[in-house]
Amino acid sequence: MVDEDARDAVLHAVSSAVLAVTRHLSAREVLQVIVRSAARLLDARYAALGVPDDQGAFAEFVAEGISDEQWEAIGPTPRQHGMLGAMLREGAPVRLPDLRRDPRFEWWPKAHPVLKDFLGVPIVDGEQVLGIIFLANKRTPGGFTAADEELLTLFAAHAAIALTNARLYERSRELTVIEERTRMARELHDAVTQKLFSLRLTAQAAAALLATHPERAARELDQVQRLAGEALAELRAVIVELRPAELDRHGLVETLRKHVALLDRLHPVELTFTLDGALPRELPEAAELAVLRVAQEALHNAVRHAESCTIQVRLTPTGRHLVLEIIDDGKGFDLVDAESRGLGLASMRERALSAGGSFEVAGNPPGGTVVRLVVPA
Repeated sequence: MVDEDARDAVLHAVSSAVLAVTRHLSAREVLQVIVRSAARLLDARYAALGVPDDQGAFAEFVAEGISDEQWEAIGPTPRQHGMLGAMLREGAPVRLPDLRRDPRFEWWPKAHPVLKDFLGVPIVDGEQVLGIIFLANKRTPGGFTAADEELLTLFAAHAAIALTNARLYERSRELTVIEERTRMARELHDAVTQKLFSLRLTAQAAAALLATHPERAARELDQVQRLAGEALAELRAVIVELRPAELDRHGLVETLRKHVALLDRLHPVELTFTLDGALPRELPEAAELAVLRVAQEALHNAVRHAESCTIQVRLTPTGRHLVLEIIDDGKGFDLVDAESRGLGLASMRERALSAGGSFEVAGNPPGGTVVRLVVPA
């Protein structure tokens, strides 16, 4: 049985996760934290959480205790039938010594694990049922208790907050994106469009003069080059404004440290951050942005796909360069397959090149992967 201190620590982590539905942490990841923590605290072999869609299935369905191989054998995510459908309709807790003996139970796929003792509660927002969370096969003899039901109801309340926060955040983000696009369009129109228009006219004049007045055409081409440079500078100025605000508030090291600490709290893998040396007083903005974005993308891949026990994030200043390494001890991956699965390797490589640096992915004997970014400092 989990002691009170451990229980409080896990509930605190769940509360923190619920509050962390930002661009760095998706609603699905928060729901996974909730399900994993519920299974751990209530000593259940299986746990799951489902958010229904309008097509008779589930828009989100996260589970604990079932491997990827088992999921593949089971097939598609569940439909809204049997006990799951009944709970969505009835919106009331269900606690059973044997799920299979309840008349609301129908069937499950052949490869599905056998569920016996069962505890499920609805995730509600007012009178609306947002989803369900349930546990099965309690390891401790005797099945689930009334105290377990009370605690799972608390997890369901956290899930409701997470889903509500995620929806509010998504709406806010959409409005922000619209506002940002409008602002950028205005900036581009005012600062760049006029120069591009002048550049086009000047290029046309140079083309017209090339055969009859080559010296004047050469002067016009010099003007084209100058206008193109000014337009490029204006574009870069607009792009720089898209720099993440946390870099300005906390700096690169603290932003990375906070991101790694959050992922460490929310995932079973152990994540650590190490700074080997002192950073220069001022880093190029392009280098800071490349390091942060590559770290975020690589860590996202590692915690989801590497199946590792530890992930190390190491930042090392080496005189004229800054080296970022993300090292895991997981199963590794095939580079060609990773490119086809859309793990963001191309975008990480592009970020490195845009900052004047290099990017590589290599094996980490005897197992695992090393992602390495080098940028000018």
